[in-house]
Amino acid sequence: MTQTSITSKAKEPLVLSWTTVALFAGIHALALLAPWFFSWSALGVAIFLHWLFGSIGICLGYHRLLTHRSFQVPQWLEYILTTIGALALQGGPIFWVSGHRLHHAYTEDEEKDPYSARRGFWWSHMLWMLYPQEPFFVYESYKKFAPDIDRDPYYRWLDRNFILVQILLGLVLYALGGWSFVIYGIFVRAVLLWHSTWLINSATHRQGYQNFSVEDSSRNLWWAAILTYGEGWHNNHHAHPRVAKAGQRWWEIDVTWWAIKLLQTIGLAKKIVMQPEVK
Repeated sequence: MTQTSITSKAKEPLVLSWTTVALFAGIHALALLAPWFFSWSALGVAIFLHWLFGSIGICLGYHRLLTHRSFQVPQWLEYILTTIGALALQGGPIFWVSGHRLHHAYTEDEEKDPYSARRGFWWSHMLWMLYPQEPFFVYESYKKFAPDIDRDPYYRWLDRNFILVQILLGLVLYALGGWSFVIYGIFVRAVLLWHSTWLINSATHRQGYQNFSVEDSSRNLWWAAILTYGEGWHNNHHAHPRVAKAGQRWWEIDVTWWAIKLLQTIGLAKKIVMQPEVK
């Protein structure tokens, strides 16, 4: 990644974004309507989309493919995987990749790491989004840290319009199952997937064990790995960021790795970056 420096604006006093607070609060509130819209099919939709958007979209697409280039797939498939990642409602691909690359380049630096664990559990979990800092949230600034992604016109469009594809998803869900599918497929799924993903920024820098000696506080946390389809083996990942397989010991289950292996088996994933398993 580019080593473009973070501007001094990151050191300016933090300002709470009430728009972001209202957005997150509104989506959490709508998720609380779930008991009044319950159906087994709607719950199944939420679980399926949590896996599809979380494991395939974020973990496999945004993280291991786009951010770290841990493997290669045909361009048409990369576009599909990235679009699935955008449907997770965690920001566009350029925004997401730039933030995570900064996290690795300046891990736990209180100014340069967008979600530095040194600033406390809640900061790394979600407060960093409620107090948005210009280098990490303004396109003209954050695009500098993902120039390879920014060169692609489709990724630039998706970065601007990830909310639009979420609205289109909502319309499809409403057509298939009414408000029950919308409440569970959009709001319940989004809230659960948000907190699952955020736990990698917060909990896995505070709890767990280490297979590798690293200069940061990253840990392997089994229950976070279950919730995030393998991303909770965070110490393994920080020790070898480009390695496609997050779980290194035989019992470190990595569901996302299974998907990568399936793509390899059918000839769609190549040049997979590997690391010898821990003995």
